[in-house]
Amino acid sequence: MTAREAVLARVRAAVGDVPVVPEVPRAYRAVGSRSRDEVVALFVERVRDYRAVVVVTDDPRAAVEEALRAEGAARVGVAADLDPALRPGGVGLVDDVVLTPRILDALDGAVTTCGAGCAETGTIALDGGPGQGRRALSLVPDLHVCVIRADDIVETVPELVAALEPSAREGRPIVLVSGPSATSDIELNRVEGVHGPRRLVVVVAL
Repeated sequence: MTAREAVLARVRAAVGDVPVVPEVPRAYRAVGSRSRDEVVALFVERVRDYRAVVVVTDDPRAAVEEALRAEGAARVGVAADLDPALRPGGVGLVDDVVLTPRILDALDGAVTTCGAGCAETGTIALDGGPGQGRRALSLVPDLHVCVIRADDIVETVPELVAALEPSAREGRPIVLVSGPSATSDIELNRVEGVHGPRRLVVVVAL
């Protein structure tokens, strides 16, 4: 008997008398019941709870420009395929054509779109779609301004998972963002900016 066979035999013997795991009930609520306006209002409330800035507007480009001015951002990274209608004026735009981490870190911020949002958790999901760029674009700069269409906000987590299923099947990377980067791992002291932007601005486009 080889060492591998011996290890596997010991594993089988150890788990041989473990009871069969019962089937997990799947009767949880999968679809929301709120109206569109209520879903957007809940999303705004939850995102603000995470200390992010939220702007609801019918002019997302102007809102992005105002957010960048308020944050003092002059040199901003964007995905090369960001919709021209969303490209802010008044700042220096740097298309993310495989920018190095050092260059990304030197930017004042980044502007992206996202794939979907979840109202119940205040989460935005980036799935590598148009206008989003690479994960590094939204994770390395200290400021992230994200534009989300109101129609892309769903109420529940199961609805968010369903919305992201096509991207997952295509093998695209998915990043879930609930507020600015923060952790309280060490003595429950909140530290921001450990593994992503310390400042998050979410622009909800009506």
